[in-house]
Amino acid sequence: MSATWEQLEGAALSLARAGSIKDRLADAFRNHLAQVNAEELPETLRAQLRACTEALTRERPLQGEDAVRATVRKMSSHEADEIACSLVRLYGEFARESALHSEALPNVVMNGAVVNGASTTRPKKGVPQVISLYAHEA
Repeated sequence: MSATWEQLEGAALSLARAGSIKDRLADAFRNHLAQVNAEELPETLRAQLRACTEALTRERPLQGEDAVRATVRKMSSHEADEIACSLVRLYGEFARESALHSEALPNVVMNGAVVNGASTTRPKKGVPQVISLYAHEA
C-alpha cells in the first residue's frame, strides 16, 4: 500500500510543478500512475483510476510517441486540466480512505512539524511564511 501512496503522491506533485498542464499530466501518468495497480486501491477508487488511465491512453500513437503523448497532444488544455483535477481528487480520496481504515501512511512534514498520515489529530495551523516579491519591502 505504501508504494501506491507514494505513486499517487508523486503524481500529485508532478501536477503541482511548473510547466504546461499537458506536459505535467503526461509526466504524472508515465512516471507515477502507470505503476499503480488498481487492485491495491480501495474498491471505491478503482473506477476513478481506470477512467483516468483510459482518458490518458485513448489515442493511437504516431511513430516515435506513446499513447499518453498522442492523447495529451490531441486534448484541449481545458480537458487536460479536468483530468489533472481528477487525479488530485483521487490522491485526496485515497488519503482519506487510508486514514479511515487506519492504514499506516508515511509521515508528512506540515508547517515544519512531522505529522503521522494516519493520525486522527489535525496539525496545528502555523503562521504562513511570506516572502516579499519586492526588494524595497524586504
